[in-house]
Order: sequence, then C-alpha cells, then structure tokens
Amino acid sequence: MEREIAKLLKKYNLKISTAESCTGGLIAAALVNVPGISAQFEEGYITYSNEAKERLLGVSHKTLEQYGAVSVQTAEEMAQGARRAAHTDLSVISTGIAGPDGGTREKPVGLVYLACAYQNGVNVERHVFDGDRQEIRRASVEAALKLVIQVIQQEYK
Repeated sequence: MEREIAKLLKKYNLKISTAESCTGGLIAAALVNVPGISAQFEEGYITYSNEAKERLLGVSHKTLEQYGAVSVQTAEEMAQGARRAAHTDLSVISTGIAGPDGGTREKPVGLVYLACAYQNGVNVERHVFDGDRQEIRRASVEAALKLVIQVIQQEYK
C-alpha cells in the first residue's frame, strides 16, 4: 500500500506528513520503506504525550481535557495540526489504546482513531482492533494507509 501511496502522491504532486501516538512512528516507517518517497514525505511527529500533542500539533488543552487523547475531536485536531505544522497537502495520524493496559468500558484496548487531513477537511475513522499490542499497532498502520489512499482517490482525481 505504501508504494501505491507514493505513486498517488507523485501523480498529484502532493506532500504528506504524519503524527502518531499509539503507532509510535510505524506509519512514517511504512512510507519511508518506499525508495524516493523523500520527494513527497515531509516530516513526522510522534506525539505520545498530551503535552506533545498540544505543543507540536496545537491540539487544544480543552479538547484533551473534555474528550481525552483517544477521541474523534483529538484525532481531527492532530491531523489538522500536523498538516499545518509541516506545511503539507495531507497528513495522517493515529491515536489509540494499544494495550495491554489503559482500556475502559467506554474506551477499550484496541480503540484507535485514524484521521487524514487534506485541503478541504478531515476524514476520521474509529476502529476497535483485536489482538495484542503489536497486532493492534500493525492493524492501525494498515488501516491508516488505506485511509490515505481513499482520501487521495476521492479528493484529488
């Protein structure tokens, strides 16, 4: 999928950035696996702490207090913030609970929000993945890459 993303980014002359919490850089690593991606991949942020989300991406302290780091609202602000901070056409982000601890009834282990920001908006997806920590993180990366392809195909054709 990362090769397909690289082709689409090149075709439409787009630049992309990432901001990751639960995936800890795995989305960026997947993109960087593609030779020549440096022409399209601008930068990535690993914003694991709430403080980093605020400082680097401009996520509102109020949003984090009211909705939490793992929420639609935070995912949307992270995506917009990464796109703005990196001056890119697109950004893709992850925020979630990879486990094995940290889950609640409302926000179980495996809950992940992915978002892709582009010029006209942000697409946010909610997923609940099964498996151990690594399986949840891998599934998150795969779903994030699919989201990027979907957004490019819908917004730039």
